Amino acid sequence: MASANYGPSEDQFLCSICLDVFTDPVTTSCGHNFCINCINEHWNTSDQNLCPMCKKDFITRPDLRVNTMFSEMVVQFRQSAQQKASSSSSEQQESKPGEVPCDVCTGSKVKALKSCLMCLVSYCETHLEPHLTMSGLKRHQLMDPVENLEGRMCTKHDKPLELFCKSDQTCVCMLCSVLDHKNHDVVPLKEECEEKKVELKKTEAEIQQMIQKRRLKIQEIKHSVDLSEEDAGREKAEGVQVFTDLMESVERGLKELLKTIEEKQKTTKNQAEAFIRE
Repeated sequence: MASANYGPSEDQFLCSICLDVFTDPVTTSCGHNFCINCINEHWNTSDQNLCPMCKKDFITRPDLRVNTMFSEMVVQFRQSAQQKASSSSSEQQESKPGEVPCDVCTGSKVKALKSCLMCLVSYCETHLEPHLTMSGLKRHQLMDPVENLEGRMCTKHDKPLELFCKSDQTCVCMLCSVLDHKNHDVVPLKEECEEKKVELKKTEAEIQQMIQKRRLKIQEIKHSVDLSEEDAGREKAEGVQVFTDLMESVERGLKELLKTIEEKQKTTKNQAEAFIRE
């Protein structure tokens, strides 16, 4: 018969208050474990000293000490998880420019698979595993990996901005919709995002059409300028030719005039000499 796996489960190392792996774990007399800071903070904000798990009421506040043996087990679990993550991360693809990297990976950043809106951290496949297996972390809200997770949280109520107020044109959380934006036109953020995408595509098509019209207009102007330059060149050539012909005509007229004057002067001279000889 195959031997059963009696090793501790991952849930045993998860604090039920902070939903994270124990830090300085303490054990109450009723047998439940908590981070020492978590349980002290819990009792500081309560009128009673109740166990958060079984609701046992302690008449006097217990003076808790770190459970050394269990703390060592937590350390071993952390080391084992880190070694497993390191060996698994080396097999995964590193994030490329434009992709969201894992916030937990050290050294080479692996591409994130999901982002947690509760932890405000993006996880690769390896570091996401606790969110898929631990009962406490399973309640966390996961989404496709995105950057700037803090910017997606409501600064007033510390809740995810998953709604959009059309009246005020702003992202809101669930509490905002019933408090600050009551009776406003509020829709799911995803719905508004899809609507905006349609509007952007329509606007982009209109802009492209305007650009095409401008390009055609510019081509027409350039063509008109080219024709104008051709006409100006032709008129310039014709003008030069007219003046050239005119200058040649003047030169011919001047030569003929000078020739006529010379011939007339020669004839007059010959006649004068003839009279003298007589």
